[in-house]
Amino acid sequence: MRIISANTNGIRAAARKGFFNWLEQQHADVVCIQETKAQEWQLTDPVFKPTGYHCYYHDAEKKGYSGVALFCRYKPDDVVIGMGYKDADNEGRYIEAQFGNLSVSSLYMPSGSAKEERQQFKYQCMDFFMDKMLSMKASERDYVLSGDWNIAHTNADIKNWRGNQKNSGFLPEERAWFDTLFNDVGFIDAFRELEQEEHQYTWWSNRGQAWANNTGWRIDYQILSPSMQGTVKASAIYKAERFSDHAPLTIDYNYEINV
Repeated sequence: MRIISANTNGIRAAARKGFFNWLEQQHADVVCIQETKAQEWQLTDPVFKPTGYHCYYHDAEKKGYSGVALFCRYKPDDVVIGMGYKDADNEGRYIEAQFGNLSVSSLYMPSGSAKEERQQFKYQCMDFFMDKMLSMKASERDYVLSGDWNIAHTNADIKNWRGNQKNSGFLPEERAWFDTLFNDVGFIDAFRELEQEEHQYTWWSNRGQAWANNTGWRIDYQILSPSMQGTVKASAIYKAERFSDHAPLTIDYNYEINV
């Protein structure tokens, strides 16, 4: 099973930069998109409904903002639109496809970098989603929660960790939330299941020479329910082309989708 997560920072812009040409060669079973920045009715070009996929979009009410999508090789048994938290659902931040006992979701956690009110909203979403993940664990379903979580977990996940300890995305409270999720609740950071080289990031600021100098953050994850432990076979962050300020994250699993 191959799952790709990609924040496109505008799916129409990513399409112009060749994202769908690349995607066609990847043979993914599920593609999890974040930050579509479009309403589905605006995506009339067939490229946005790739051949061979069942495509589902969850748009933000605000035009040109947020939004998530799922492209599924197999038709899901059900598709869940929204996480059940109205303020987040109005911003198009969660969509989930269910295949038998497996759920694969595309999640776009809010950023708190714009202003303090957005950081507080981010904390509210984190609190709500922690409760949701506790319910997921108790359900005994298998979950792959893919997306832009807007948090770098450890010093290894950010180039300039010393200079960012007071910045949204690397605040002690945010990192502690991941500590709880992974160490106490038992969810799994799929990328860290395998040994990785240093300085593996998925997002680079457009300011300065961040991309050229690899001054990045790893804020895009595929997070697994405890039941998925031991299934990760391979992982890759694709940087040969640049479709967005994020790089696509591909993870292969020793797992078969039952349809």
